[in-house]
Amino acid sequence: MAPGLYTDIGKKTRDLLYKDYNTHQKFSLTTCSPHGIAITAAGTRKNESTFGDLHTQIKNNKLTVDVKANSESDLLTTITVDEIGTPGLKSILTLVVPDQRSGKLELQYLHEYTGVNASIGLNSNPMVNLSGAFGSKALSVGVDVSFDTESSNFTKYNAALSLANPDLIASLHLNNHGDTLVASYYHLVKHHSGTAVGAELSHSISRNESTLIFGSQHSLDPHTTVKARFNNYGMASALVQHEWRPKSFITVSGEVDTRAIEKSTKVGLSLVLKH
Repeated sequence: MAPGLYTDIGKKTRDLLYKDYNTHQKFSLTTCSPHGIAITAAGTRKNESTFGDLHTQIKNNKLTVDVKANSESDLLTTITVDEIGTPGLKSILTLVVPDQRSGKLELQYLHEYTGVNASIGLNSNPMVNLSGAFGSKALSVGVDVSFDTESSNFTKYNAALSLANPDLIASLHLNNHGDTLVASYYHLVKHHSGTAVGAELSHSISRNESTLIFGSQHSLDPHTTVKARFNNYGMASALVQHEWRPKSFITVSGEVDTRAIEKSTKVGLSLVLKH
């Protein structure tokens, strides 16, 4: 079985501990046509500021075109071509207007024992990134390296290891030029209810500081999920997510500093509609 890409290492734990938690208001409305066209309008209110974007996606066989415009007047275009000449090979072209120097060409290749991602910036002094995962779904190792051709320096070099079985996934990352060690695990306790627990320990060698976070999730019914997390600094968060129609979700989440409950309570609301 394929190990996936480098970004897949530890993803189950990250989704459990971080996905869908928010302390602001978000709204998203998606309309899909039977001809492969999807239009999404989204808005986010954070503190006293409001941000919005309009996203259009067009799919035709192996070609996907995404165009996103945001409230900062940026226009992001992504063109994806699946299986270009070779099964498992995908090309992704990203262009940003007006910041043309942020354009990027990316290639992804998934094989039975390999997942490779390579990208290069579309400018005169590009940033080059290469990452890969090797092995299987049971045991995989990965590397992630970025090289700045302008300064001739490696701006990023990370490594990861993953061990997995159907119920338990453990991973180890070495990030930030070898300064940060991140160990995580994910355990699916009950299949029928989706009950799972996870934890992540991050240690900075230079600062001699550690952050430990625990989390869990449980499905109350096939359409309702609850999640909670807590870290060693006393920050506690929880959320309830309900799928009230296919692919349409309402999520209510909250965060509180248990050391100053009366001052720190934050509540977020996310509404995703799709039809």
